[in-house]
Amino acid sequence: MGDYVTSFFIIYGAIAIRYLIIATIFFLIYYKFLRNKIAYKKIQQKFPKGSDYIRELKYSLLSVVFFGAFGVLALRSPISIYNQVYYDLNSLPIWYYMLCFPVMLIIHDTYFYWMHRSLHHPRIFKHAHLVHHKSTNPSPWAAYAFHPLEAILEAAILPILAFMLPLHITAIGLFFLFSIIYNVYGHSGFELYPKKFQKHWLGKWLNTSVHHNLHHKNFDNSYGLYFTFWDRLMNTMAESYEETYDEVKGRKKLSIN
Repeated sequence: MGDYVTSFFIIYGAIAIRYLIIATIFFLIYYKFLRNKIAYKKIQQKFPKGSDYIRELKYSLLSVVFFGAFGVLALRSPISIYNQVYYDLNSLPIWYYMLCFPVMLIIHDTYFYWMHRSLHHPRIFKHAHLVHHKSTNPSPWAAYAFHPLEAILEAAILPILAFMLPLHITAIGLFFLFSIIYNVYGHSGFELYPKKFQKHWLGKWLNTSVHHNLHHKNFDNSYGLYFTFWDRLMNTMAESYEETYDEVKGRKKLSIN
């Protein structure tokens, strides 16, 4: 039991520190140091209240408890002997190592879209997803701000990947590092991609901060995580997405309250 507790605290600490560092960097840059200079670029031009930041931070750190528990389940528990995680980088070809990243992106995005859309069912929403949607104007701290039930569903992607695919332990680490960076960006309230990116052949298929911000604002569209292809296929793209993207990226400096 002691080994499992130690493993939990190591995994919890690693995930929590990673979240805190990345969210803090975004927050300090866009909400503190450059706030007066770039406030006009904010997607929703009002800033959240201090109480919103505290709520998001508290729920995010609670969510990491479940992420840590699922990390122990997938990597350190008795059933972890059935996972396909490998530790010798030479066990499989380097091309396979490289291929794992886009494959994990597609699997995670597909899982997230359908799990996320299911959470918006009227009978489920208020019990499991309302906590996250209290951030109608999200900040970087909202990245992991989930109700425990949603946190469990979010955390389940790790054992799904670990038991589905042969994955090097560093590939898992790098993938989830990228995931939290993209998640924080999506909740940052600022669009980092350039003008007209949403109309570019590549940008058309990538999720953006504007895309996810519209989801927090409207609730009934834009469910994707990394990509937009499920939203486009299932006709759940926000109708105002391209127009809103152009409006945000086309703003000139103005006075913001």
